[in-house]
Amino acid sequence: MTDESKAIEEVAKTTGQAIEAAREAGGFIAKFISGPLEQAMGVFEDRLKYMRWERQVRFMQRSQELLRLVGLSAPSRAIPLKLAIPLMQGASLEEDDFLQDRWAALLVNAANADFKGEVRRSHAVILEQLTHLDVKILDALYALPFEQSQHNGIMTAQLPEQARVAAEKEPDSPPPAEEIVLSLSNLARLGCVRPLMTWGGGENYERVNPTIAGKIFVEACSVPNSRQL
Repeated sequence: MTDESKAIEEVAKTTGQAIEAAREAGGFIAKFISGPLEQAMGVFEDRLKYMRWERQVRFMQRSQELLRLVGLSAPSRAIPLKLAIPLMQGASLEEDDFLQDRWAALLVNAANADFKGEVRRSHAVILEQLTHLDVKILDALYALPFEQSQHNGIMTAQLPEQARVAAEKEPDSPPPAEEIVLSLSNLARLGCVRPLMTWGGGENYERVNPTIAGKIFVEACSVPNSRQL
């Protein structure tokens, strides 16, 4: 079988799976609305389209607001398609307004010729893997002086409400809540923070260090002079 034939077969297989999934969704809805399968599938598809359209409209409005905030009436540079497409897709699927604002900031900074930082495709990949709590923690961590935080580390017990640079001789501190540890673990996986390592090679999240990659990411997802959107 040629590569082209294999590709066609895979596309057909994927399409078939999508059609079957839509049928199952329609059948599920039909049981609850006492209507035919075709009507149920239409309700399901229309609602998904409306929800995504609604999120796209909000994203466009928020992006325009942030453009004006940085003194622009329109983009001052074109965004490469390899960045623009995943950015637009991710923003239209985001249901959390707090997180969608970060997508809008990412778009505006990418389109602003005066933005001094760097906006990469990897930033869209990272952002789509973050929760509301993850971003609140990043805000707290990167609001602190970067060089001092890198040198001493940041105490995490009071996150997300508060973070502080560790003292030179920091006394024992209670560990952060489990949800904070899970969030910090996700941020470490994405390269946005670095935990302390125990003697046995484990991770200790009572104190973390910021990373250069994390700093660049937070700057890319923030409006200049306004970390909190």
